[in-house]
Parts: sequence; C-alpha cells; structure tokens
Amino acid sequence: MSENIMLPNPHKIINIINETENEYTFRVETNAKVKHGQFFQVSIPKIGEAPISVSSMGDNWVELTIRKVGKLTNEIFNLKPGDKIFMRGPYGNSFPKDDFKGKDLVVIAGGTGVSPVRSLLKYFYENPDEIRSLHFIAGFKDEKSILFKEDLKNFKTRFNTIYTLDKDKIEGFEVGLVTEHIKKIPFDTFENYNVVIVGPPVMMHFAALECLKNGVPEEKIWVSFERKMSCGVGKCGHCKINETYVCLEGPVFNYTKAKKLLD
Repeated sequence: MSENIMLPNPHKIINIINETENEYTFRVETNAKVKHGQFFQVSIPKIGEAPISVSSMGDNWVELTIRKVGKLTNEIFNLKPGDKIFMRGPYGNSFPKDDFKGKDLVVIAGGTGVSPVRSLLKYFYENPDEIRSLHFIAGFKDEKSILFKEDLKNFKTRFNTIYTLDKDKIEGFEVGLVTEHIKKIPFDTFENYNVVIVGPPVMMHFAALECLKNGVPEEKIWVSFERKMSCGVGKCGHCKINETYVCLEGPVFNYTKAKKLLD
C-alpha cells in the first residue's frame, strides 16, 4: 500500500521561543532531511493546516517561526514543550547553497521574510570560510517586530549588516525601508556574487528593481514565494500563478522566472 503523502505525522515540541508578541519559534523533533528554504505543512487535527518555512535546523530537529494570524496559529500558540504538533514535508526546492560557496552573497529580507533565510545565514555564520563575503540587510516594521535578536547580534560580528526599521530610531538600526539601503552594497567590488531577496511580494518586487538599478544582472537574483503555499503538493491550485505551481517549482525562484510571477 502506498503512503498517503497528505497524511501528517505527530512530532514533539522540544522548545518554544517567544520572538515577539505575535511570533514564536517552535523547535520540533524530526529526522527529516531538510534543505535551506524548504517548508513544512503544519497542522492541528480538526483545526487546520498552514505552510511554515524552516527557520533553523539541526540534528533531529527543525525550528519553525510562526506568526499568530488566525484560528490554527492561535491553537498552536497554546501548545507547550512536550506537546505534539502535526507536520508533513519538507516540501519545495531550496536556495542553491552550493552555488553560493566561494562567492559574495547579498541577503535582503523584510519582516517575517527573515525566517526562510535564517538557516542559510546560520550555515555561513558557522562556515565563514565557504563564502567570500556576506552582506545582510534586514528590515522590520518597528522595534516590537524585530525577530531573532540574538542571531542579529551574532551576524553583525561576521557579516556586513544593515538593520533597519520602517520609522523607529533605536540604537543599532537605520531608519527606512530595505530598498533605501540597497545602494550601500558595493556590488561593483564583487567578482562573482548572488542576491537573495525574501519578504512580502511588494517588497521583493521593489528590492529586485533597486538591485537591477544598481547593476545586478537578473540571473544573479533569487527570491522565495514562501507565503504562497497551501497544500504543498500541487493538488489544490492555491499557489498557482499563471501556469506555475509555486509549491512544486518553488518556493525559490531565479528572478529570470520570478519577475513574471511578481508583477
């Protein structure tokens, strides 16, 4: 009998970190082999299911950073370490990490878009010799919505970082949208590089345009449509943009294809 790919399995919650008032990171037991940029379908029986990007991974665990936005996530936020959460996956393709090695990398993330790139950033933080340089721009709405504060501090020690808030002025943060800071990246000094952009679609659209304006070729840009998923296996059509099923072909796309999906 073939396995039902739509059937989730229970996984134990090891730890819960309160990132902000509305975003918690759940560390969950799993022996699944996960790549940077993939996602799981997370559910509670009889309540619902949602796609959640992997924000970190280790031996026999993954971290899922979840935003409280409705019925399912409200129920998930009531869970405690030791409780079980249901998951299926991982799904989707991944950032081409091996292609990034030995080159310069620019990562531009807005708000919860920091979650899908966090595991990639942590990988290069722990393996700095595998990359020539890493420039990281992270933008948040305000002080209350800053995610992964400890990681941001660590990344500052090894990467070239620009952290920005839309309006608030606090120590260690610039003011303004991420797009306003892209011109500070020294693209003309890079020999061979890639740019990763993740965030709300409108942010990815304008950040990509700003990169193009600064001389970045389209084929060097990668984006992730992690918010578009529903069933994860191409059955429901929720993620379909024109003829493209994001859950099957993505969520990571090269901009040469993504530009047709973003506009």
